[in-house]
Amino acid sequence: MTAVLTVPASLDEAQFESVIEQLAAVPADAKLLVDARHCRFATPYGLTALLCLAQSRAERPDFAPPEDEQTLSYWARAQFFRHAETLFTIRGAVPKRAASGDSDVLLEVTPVNGNDDVQAIVRRIQEKAQHILNATLDLEPRSTMGFSMTLSEAASNIIEHAGRGGWVMVQRYNWSKRRVGRDVVQIAVCDAGMGFRASLEGSRARALADRWDDPAALEAAVIQGVSRFADPGRGQGIKGMRGWVHRIDGKLTVRSGTARIAPIIPEWDEDVPLQGGLPPFPGAQINVIIPRRMPRP
Repeated sequence: MTAVLTVPASLDEAQFESVIEQLAAVPADAKLLVDARHCRFATPYGLTALLCLAQSRAERPDFAPPEDEQTLSYWARAQFFRHAETLFTIRGAVPKRAASGDSDVLLEVTPVNGNDDVQAIVRRIQEKAQHILNATLDLEPRSTMGFSMTLSEAASNIIEHAGRGGWVMVQRYNWSKRRVGRDVVQIAVCDAGMGFRASLEGSRARALADRWDDPAALEAAVIQGVSRFADPGRGQGIKGMRGWVHRIDGKLTVRSGTARIAPIIPEWDEDVPLQGGLPPFPGAQINVIIPRRMPRP
């Protein structure tokens, strides 16, 4: 019997939790159909996390693509289907070639398997980042370096902690009708690897911890800057990324295993700083939202 996972109409970080909840009830070796026929919107987090879902299954899942033509076209432009075809059995028609010219997709769904991939990603987006951050988000020119560092550190996290490849995507949005009320850029970096708890199992944080679970591992990595490596200075990347996101009034969230952390919550958002006991999902999923700078009074 095939288990069916229903993808919600809007697939963002929050709504993907409903997919994980459905997945938690399905045996690891069961046949799976991911039904996205009625999905109309997906963020970079939603698209990259779907690929991680497929990576996590013992048997290749089936995938029913969106029926809405605009959604189908956007997913193709984002290069989702190019990679999904290697992980899912697609049950439906998808565009054979991606249409071009979608300037809001700053970086299409891109695989990360090694340090060379990280360097190539940063080079590809450098020119676009300069224009988007300065002209669209009204950030200072020096913020481009912080943006590149954030993207690089988030992608490098896959190599350091996942134990397998992952995915990156960057997208610009106009969120004038949402609470943030301005343009934003969203970075999503997702993998289906071992996750932070297993990665930091041999670290000093594990040795000193009164408890050791997914929330404790996330606090160690994101707040304390603990690394799985003993080399001096290691583990500061994600901590530095958190500092830059805070300075530009952005938001960072990290999910791993059964926990999720939002170390700094900006005024324009509502969230919970640390959650445990969530339905399990392999690997680590990082989401960064960079908003347009508000004019100073």
